[in-house]
Amino acid sequence: MRIRQIALVGEDLDRAKAEIVDVLGLGKDYPDPGVGHFGLHNAVWPVGDTFLEVVAPVQAGTTAGRLLEKRGGDGGYMVIMQVDDMAAARRHVADIGVRIVHETDRDDGKVACSHLHPRDVGGAILSLDAMTPKERWEWGGPDWQTNVRTDISLEIVGAELQGDDPEAMATRWGEVMQRPVSYRDGRWIVGVDGGEIRFVPVSDGRGEGLRAFDVKVRDPDAVRARAKARGAVDADGTVKLCGTRVELVKA
Repeated sequence: MRIRQIALVGEDLDRAKAEIVDVLGLGKDYPDPGVGHFGLHNAVWPVGDTFLEVVAPVQAGTTAGRLLEKRGGDGGYMVIMQVDDMAAARRHVADIGVRIVHETDRDDGKVACSHLHPRDVGGAILSLDAMTPKERWEWGGPDWQTNVRTDISLEIVGAELQGDDPEAMATRWGEVMQRPVSYRDGRWIVGVDGGEIRFVPVSDGRGEGLRAFDVKVRDPDAVRARAKARGAVDADGTVKLCGTRVELVKA
């Protein structure tokens, strides 16, 4: 159970792309044609062997567009976890009463995903995805390895969600992922392979949602300086990209 991809939603895809590439030093993005089914266009970058995505609506009435309106602008959209056994994962979420709002099965089961109903888990869309072989990542394109740049950013290692009852939200996510929940420094935490997912109270007036993600970088000060030059630093000095806080973890 590992964070493999974080998705953000933005009104202006080109603007978000330019800012993200400059600040995090990412390589070429992949436009996944599959998101057209949802009325979106997107960009997906490898961050090491994890992925960062930005989606933007291209038609009215999309889930992403409604989220932009609800939360007052760009922000977090989806947390995608990689699992080993999709059949078992689907049985488990059914057993605990979590609805699946979208499923994908391709290539004789070698590519599969299940988007869980956000009302049943809270915070954001949680997707459980399985790939064979494990290093494959369909959403990043068939040749994603050629787009990897690791001179600045190495991998995504965490996510943070906010809600009115963060303990209940953490408990539910832990139940879905079959991982224990702990409490540390005012945050409820679900540990996952190679990282963590945190749950905190709403503090910015934007309501429930994906508030932040963590990126392991070689030089946090240098990344922060790049962000500051673009005006992409919050009042407390935290990097903020596409309406979402980026916690920099020193490699």
